Amino acid sequence: MKARTAFLVLLTAGVVGTAAWLVFFSPVLGVRSIEIVGNVTVSAEEIEQRAEVADLHPLATVDLAGVESRVMGIRRLAGAKAERVWPGTLKIQVVERRPVAAVPVGGQVAIVDRQGVVIEVKTSVPPLLPLIKVDRPAEGDPALMAALEVIQVVPGSVAVRVKEVRAGTAEGVTLVLSDGRTVIWGGADRPKEKGRILTSLLRRERDATRYDVSSPDVVTLK
Repeated sequence: MKARTAFLVLLTAGVVGTAAWLVFFSPVLGVRSIEIVGNVTVSAEEIEQRAEVADLHPLATVDLAGVESRVMGIRRLAGAKAERVWPGTLKIQVVERRPVAAVPVGGQVAIVDRQGVVIEVKTSVPPLLPLIKVDRPAEGDPALMAALEVIQVVPGSVAVRVKEVRAGTAEGVTLVLSDGRTVIWGGADRPKEKGRILTSLLRRERDATRYDVSSPDVVTLK
């Protein structure tokens, strides 16, 4: 009886040991493919290279946090999540930064996302992106952040017509439309009221060249 018990213990230990070896050390359950999800402008090849996971590396021992950290080294990405898909796939889901404006920097323009993070640098402003002009074009600058916030809260019918955004301070945002008309928006406060009033004014008062909605309670035209 004791011999049989000992045999069963050894057999069980052997099975467990073999299973552990297969999962944690053997290439049998290694990474055979990397699935990239969510990328549009960033190539899957670039993401795979940044992930730095060798073929057939045991899937169970892949450092997911490490993969995410390395992939996030790509500035055009706002987020990355890695997960195991058994038996042999490493799935990496990414979120790309969306360009919302261009900022002049040293004779070129920096393309930034809604948080002011530089995605890339170009020689000219891409179509449909507004140009933001501030005194100190740096990530986290209050005037820049206010301008970016305003761009995102103006009504869609107005946003597509914004050619330039000027901000001397966080409370002094001005929009220049594609037809040359200007809008004194002020700070990023009360966006719904300002947007509603501005939309109505642009439709009714087409002869005006300057609309001041910085204080929705006292609107002025010129």
